[in-house]
Amino acid sequence: MSLPFLSATPIETALRGFAAAQPNLVAVNEDPLFATSVRRCTRRQVGLVSGGGSGHEPLHAGFLGVGMLDAAVPGAVFASPHNTQIHAASRAVAGPGGVLHIVKNYTGDVINFAIAAERLAAEGVEVATVLVDDDVATDADDTATGRRGTGATVVVEKILGAAADAGLSLDELAALGADVVEHSRSVAVAARAQTDFHTGDDAFELDPGHLEYGVGIHGERAAASIERPGFESLVAKMVDEVLEQVPGDGGLLLFVNGLGATTQLELLNVYAAASDRLSRAGEAVDARLVGNYVAALDMTGFSITLTRLRPEWLPYWEGPSITPSFPAGLADSGAAPEALVRQPVPDAEPSQTLPAATADPADQARHKLQDDVVRRFAELVEENYEELTRLDRVAGDGDFGDNLRGGLREALQLMNHGYSGLAAAERAFLDGVGGTSGPLLGLLFKWLDHAHRHQGAGDDAAAAWARGTAEGCAAIQRVGGAEPGDRTIVDVLAPAAKALQSGFAEGARAADEAARATAELEAKRGRATYVAGRGAGEPDAGAAGVALLFQAAAEVQA
Repeated sequence: MSLPFLSATPIETALRGFAAAQPNLVAVNEDPLFATSVRRCTRRQVGLVSGGGSGHEPLHAGFLGVGMLDAAVPGAVFASPHNTQIHAASRAVAGPGGVLHIVKNYTGDVINFAIAAERLAAEGVEVATVLVDDDVATDADDTATGRRGTGATVVVEKILGAAADAGLSLDELAALGADVVEHSRSVAVAARAQTDFHTGDDAFELDPGHLEYGVGIHGERAAASIERPGFESLVAKMVDEVLEQVPGDGGLLLFVNGLGATTQLELLNVYAAASDRLSRAGEAVDARLVGNYVAALDMTGFSITLTRLRPEWLPYWEGPSITPSFPAGLADSGAAPEALVRQPVPDAEPSQTLPAATADPADQARHKLQDDVVRRFAELVEENYEELTRLDRVAGDGDFGDNLRGGLREALQLMNHGYSGLAAAERAFLDGVGGTSGPLLGLLFKWLDHAHRHQGAGDDAAAAWARGTAEGCAAIQRVGGAEPGDRTIVDVLAPAAKALQSGFAEGARAADEAARATAELEAKRGRATYVAGRGAGEPDAGAAGVALLFQAAAEVQA
């Protein structure tokens, strides 16, 4: 069984339909896929870009427009957009003061936005990031992943949108956004799972009389189910938990959000109970929002978000907005019609060509060696595909083998058209492979290729690989935040870079030993942190896969 009313390209078709239904507000760019606001306040100097997995509508595309976002970038259902989409959307809407990314704290979103930011910075575009992490259900000390980004994203986008229209600079907006995030907390509960996008069945089953307390907006189950309390008791429990953890003092913004299938009648009941609970606690509610704004497809449930408001934030929250989905606002902006300009519909970025192998004989010889490494790496991945898939299913979603194999197949096609191996692998993974692992491997190949192209006359190949691996590892750490010991590919790259200084054989040995050693590590980054304990005793799939690259290099260079 499947969902009955979807086209063959549901996300692309939905976004095209959304723009067609809002022609005076929204424009869509189809390749790569993103949407932009048609109008922009002339005082705005910084473009605001947000995005994430589809299925959360109206987040984010519904908040495009004056007073909120300039661009929204959709991924597949519950999956991060690709860094290529984010990069193109950011270039399309960057103002003279740069571009600000508003990112929910989910691993794929964080990494792909960070890779896009690296690319923008290299092109001279000023960029900053606000990371939204408000979900108290994932506030654990034993992982580095941190709180998920959920309902507070709407609060951040509204306040920053109004502040951007007031002319605040990139640094001012980034600081304001971080302050709003710090003073916001949320928690969510569900009485029924969302419909599985592929099968049409409920994504998980709940025992009768139970609730999932602490669900995520990607449809993640909570750490545990609870027996369903009475309505008043449930709302009191949620309000008390969030209130205890939201820092600061002063008035509150109360946001009651539906997760897709909860009626407005029910949400207003929740709002009334939550407001009463806060009043009895001596808290003043100075701002409010009720409705389905951050869905988890059609999950039956709701979230409660509290934000401690600084006095200067309230005018931003109440300021006007012209968007498809957000309430228009209470205050008068004083903006004359001429203060709003119509933005051009962005064209797709011109396709970029890969650098081909040079005509210099020495360069050609080095290129052939690198090409042979990529080809051997592809062979090793094919040989180990089933095992890589099995390892990823233990502690992830099982797609790593497919992503790695698909990226290398694309790289081989590019090489057949005359492009050098490492540059082909860089483009294939950085621009063509989704999820988290693909863009990270793209960064590794980018720096390996850079080291190869800048190899000095006195450098041997192993020294160039050592430098490229170290620089690639540093870039991956910048965008993903992983450290050695977190059970990621960093646990292979760091020792491999050091060992390569003694030659390819040592590099391959160190990489293999490091990959095997991840079996004893506890995941502190990535999706594996959400399945606590699963995968113990088995190597990390990403670590095992990247170790094959160094095995390939050693075999070719032997």
